[in-house]
Amino acid sequence: MKHHSVVIPLLIMCSSAMATEVEITTEPEVVENASNPLAKVKNVDLRLQHFEDKNDRKQNNWSLEGAFMAADNWKITYEFHYLQTDINGKTEHNPESALLKAIYFAKDGKWGNTPFRVATGADIVVDLGDQDKGIGSGSDLFGPFLGVAFSLNSGQSLIPLVQHYANINGPDVSTTAFRVIMLQPLPDQSWLKIDLKMPVDWAHDNAIPANFEAQYGMSFNNGIGVYADGLVGIGNDRPYDWGLGLGVRFS
Repeated sequence: MKHHSVVIPLLIMCSSAMATEVEITTEPEVVENASNPLAKVKNVDLRLQHFEDKNDRKQNNWSLEGAFMAADNWKITYEFHYLQTDINGKTEHNPESALLKAIYFAKDGKWGNTPFRVATGADIVVDLGDQDKGIGSGSDLFGPFLGVAFSLNSGQSLIPLVQHYANINGPDVSTTAFRVIMLQPLPDQSWLKIDLKMPVDWAHDNAIPANFEAQYGMSFNNGIGVYADGLVGIGNDRPYDWGLGLGVRFS
């Protein structure tokens, strides 16, 4: 009985210490999905988006978009866009742009009970277009950004970002892009994303070519996923009236 009276309190004390240690060292988690630009993931997407405006002008944008982790706190993303358009009255084809983005994950932490991730970085955008075909801006761009991903209830992610683009060469570009993403995981490895983009084009009378995107996707156990996009232009400066998209993701 004397041995039991000593061992039992010791077991209770060790269990309490272990529980305390787990509570202290547990890291907050942000749900990782490649549709979240601040996710720590590796993926390659093949994507097609179709756009139309009120003047019945059409564009098809084929893109290769991918990402990989270069280190624990560094992510590299890349994009290549090829455009078909009839903006000049006849159908034209040409590469549009190539993008390289470096993302530094500055901090993972908690705000109250809400896990968050802070990231910063920059884009280099190389214009590949032919303006005689109505494709491309004629400017290469540099775009630093700052973003935060909050992990909310039921695995939801809220991701506000701000990015400023300026021209490295070519015609003047000065655009500040505000963006808010809400990402909701669904059963059976599916997800829903809503994405609001509000760029302010300071070089062209402070125009705001805003747009809204809704995306539904599903992943499969073999690392392949598919998704569909619905897009709507917003306001008088909208870049298009509506759009539809399809994508295949390898992760």
